[in-house]
Amino acid sequence: MSTASALPLDTVFRATAPPPAPATLADTGLSSDQISQLLVKTLYTGELAGTALADRVRLPFGLLEPIVESLRHERLIEVRGASGTGTAGFRFVLTDLGRERARQYLDANQYVGAAPVPLADYVAFMKRLLDERGFIDRARMRRGFTDLIVSDTMLEQLGPAVNANKAVFLYGPPGNGKTVLAEGMGRSIGGDLYLPYAIDVDGQTVTMYDPVTHVSLETEEAFSIVKSAPRDRRWIRIKRPVVTVGGELTLEMLDLQFNPIAKYHEAPIQLKANGGVFLVDDFGRQRMRPEDLLNRWIVPLESRVDYLTLHTGKKFQVPFDVLIVFATNLDPASLADEAFLRRIPYKIPVEDPSMDQFVRIFEMNCRKRGLRFHQVMIAYLQRRHYVPNQRPLRACHPRDLLDQVTALCRYRGQEPAITRELLDAACRAYFVDTDESHATRRGGRLRRRQVEES
Repeated sequence: MSTASALPLDTVFRATAPPPAPATLADTGLSSDQISQLLVKTLYTGELAGTALADRVRLPFGLLEPIVESLRHERLIEVRGASGTGTAGFRFVLTDLGRERARQYLDANQYVGAAPVPLADYVAFMKRLLDERGFIDRARMRRGFTDLIVSDTMLEQLGPAVNANKAVFLYGPPGNGKTVLAEGMGRSIGGDLYLPYAIDVDGQTVTMYDPVTHVSLETEEAFSIVKSAPRDRRWIRIKRPVVTVGGELTLEMLDLQFNPIAKYHEAPIQLKANGGVFLVDDFGRQRMRPEDLLNRWIVPLESRVDYLTLHTGKKFQVPFDVLIVFATNLDPASLADEAFLRRIPYKIPVEDPSMDQFVRIFEMNCRKRGLRFHQVMIAYLQRRHYVPNQRPLRACHPRDLLDQVTALCRYRGQEPAITRELLDAACRAYFVDTDESHATRRGGRLRRRQVEES
């Protein structure tokens, strides 16, 4: 039993408390001028009630009210009507002067949305997230792989890597689930965290939340019967991120992306993965040299901080609290030198499944597709399509072959089922056989006919 197992499971990787709602303008970390500009840009799209305006910028209307009154005094906005009691119910709209001012603000920066969170607040939150990090035990690790067939030996290697939060190299033949293992590590960590929609770095806006990358938990929180204490709504509650990149990864994706038209930055992919897992899939097959990526990350992997550069040339430091997983079917020694491999302390081979594991994977995939599992069909596959061709077992084969069987049955208008004829058709379409393997099979068929004739 590991030391971590003595801890209650609900204290392991528990959700960090949300940032509290700002009570004063100083608590936001922003100047009144920054918020004023954001309000004017937000109203450029049309008339909004005070409550709707506060909802757009994710700040309490009580903090915005003095700024709104100042904008009215400057004749930049006016009241068009009222949809409720109090100033929060007033419907505000830009004046002609306000629309001209909004265009000036938009020329400088077109960001409209939740008010940014100061960089210092984001760094402090990530430090607290790291300090409160617990330890994973065997039971929780196993829970992250509930729907997978993974040996205890493999979990005994993955578990310490997750606890150490150090970089991992998963290597081995293709098709054995290196990507799935990395995703399972993310599920094992589990939990949720809070992410700012955007951060402010010396007056420059960097967007952080990406609906493609992140899974929002805001909806279920909004409909929950149990209401939590007021929190800073500039932060969105998300599932702990598991971000995957493959051959499309370039060095540019690891730096701030500045939009010259919108004139604000987008966070790089590894910053979006902070607090979670970042999987570099098919490492060594990117459009850049492996050495370039490794050189880019030597410092972050060692010091756990990254350095980014604004389009103005200013450099700033951000936390690098992310579990980096490199998955490759190439020899790690051919991709990195000793100095870099030293910074990846966990190098875990992902081997072909045993026959027993292959059978269990096949059975699991049958169950998922509502197909009746036949042990005899595994024996047939092995005898007909694996042994004669000296074909290795791969963890992905059951899923892919059963998908082929199902697709063929649907094309023929028949109920999906597993037969020898359908498995033969699936294997012919799926596997690429060499001339030698064809000759082996022809020889086998000839011997079988000779035996039958005799």
